[in-house]
Amino acid sequence: IQGNHTMRLGIFGGSFDPVHYGHLLLGECCREACQLDQVWFLPAAQPPHKRNQLRATSQQRVAMLELAIADQPAFGVCQMELQRGGVSYTVDTLTAIHAQRRDAELFLLLGADMLADLPAWREPVTICQLATPVVVRRAGTPAPDFAPLAQFLPRERLDRIRQYLVDMPPIGLSSTEIRARVAAGRTVRYQTRPEVVRYIEAKGLYQLP
Repeated sequence: IQGNHTMRLGIFGGSFDPVHYGHLLLGECCREACQLDQVWFLPAAQPPHKRNQLRATSQQRVAMLELAIADQPAFGVCQMELQRGGVSYTVDTLTAIHAQRRDAELFLLLGADMLADLPAWREPVTICQLATPVVVRRAGTPAPDFAPLAQFLPRERLDRIRQYLVDMPPIGLSSTEIRARVAAGRTVRYQTRPEVVRYIEAKGLYQLP
């Protein structure tokens, strides 16, 4: 705690295989809109919904993230899930971060498409107690439906979560598409940071076997 200021810490989990401009823009939009002091990019060891689909190693995904965020001091990479290994559950990670950073108020950055899945995650009530979900809506898409959260959250908590709806410009990028383009020998320039493009080329990532 700096003076009377509680650090506002955004947690943004994902595979980041590879990180691209959409990830960076989401982090920056949330940082500004929610007045976050820091945003931690949290690469998953094994996301529950993407088992055995990762193409770059943990170290390579971290290296690409660090290259991508090098010029934004408010961004950081948290390797907690990679160090723990195994399948990554958000509730375990938030519990660990909360224990380490009791001075911080936690915010969980989510794409609007992930909101509908949240009730099916492990211990969704605990997740929403440990961190305030920040739902990000791409411009031109429908307003997210918060009704699934009403099943298990009190009205006051739900009203607070609704206040943290963040809009971001539409940016149609995906890590899956980037991997496919690299495998097909097509350019991914301007889809991710030049430093990341050079790293992918230097390491021969995402090439077909």
